[in-house]
Amino acid sequence: MPSVDRLYGEYKSRGFDVLLVNMGEDAEHVRATSKNRGYRMPSILDLRREVSRAYSVVATPTVYLLDQQGLIVGRAIGMRDWAGPKGRALIEALLWEH
Repeated sequence: MPSVDRLYGEYKSRGFDVLLVNMGEDAEHVRATSKNRGYRMPSILDLRREVSRAYSVVATPTVYLLDQQGLIVGRAIGMRDWAGPKGRALIEALLWEH
């Protein structure tokens, strides 16, 4: 998730947003982990895994990409280098869509 956090910092002012959904862990653990890792991205708690079930999350990390209208346009399961050339190109394309 460090590459996602890096992109969040770089592209937030252009409309790029990230929301971490934490499955089943308590708030204190999530706060401590985010602080220790230096994440700036906001988190929500999914204590009963309702959000995770609704979006068929079977492994972590699972990333959903939404367009500017809020429609899901992509999904990736597992670690990715989102700050690499391919990840940046995809984010740029989504940010420039109108």
